[in-house]
Amino acid sequence: MSDKKILTPEQRRVLTSSFAGWIACGFGSGLAPKAQGTFGSLAALLPWLLLRHLPLPLYALVIVLAFALGVWACNVAGRALGVDDHRSLVWDEFVGQWIALVPALFAPWWAVLAGFVLFRLFDVAKPWPIGWLDRRLKGGLGVMVDDAVAGVFAAIVLGVGLSLTAWG
Repeated sequence: MSDKKILTPEQRRVLTSSFAGWIACGFGSGLAPKAQGTFGSLAALLPWLLLRHLPLPLYALVIVLAFALGVWACNVAGRALGVDDHRSLVWDEFVGQWIALVPALFAPWWAVLAGFVLFRLFDVAKPWPIGWLDRRLKGGLGVMVDDAVAGVFAAIVLGVGLSLTAWG
């Protein structure tokens, strides 16, 4: 595929007709015509509304299992598309967003908005080591790792910001 941004009708069918593809494209959110990562991050907020009620150890377990599921699904979907990390593979945004929102579990509603924005900033800007990981790791692990680290960075900044307010 010459253009990493555009899915052919056959590639769309491949993603939507398999369990791995459906997970990798974030239940269809990665099929948006533009800003797939942002749409994936927004879509991740819907299950997060349920996940936020879990006890923290169970929430952490869900993130670990979702990460492992993403490594597998993005690897399978990427191979089917013939690309290591296509923009439509947004399960990494789900996991990264859930990591970024850990401090928001104990904070007012605006912390969710702040966590969303921080995650998108780190995911797009890719400061070191995020960009370094993104360039060097391939396959499903490569798809997932940089966004998980972006989520950790966003969570740290959000947590520090919250601790500096009366809500921390």
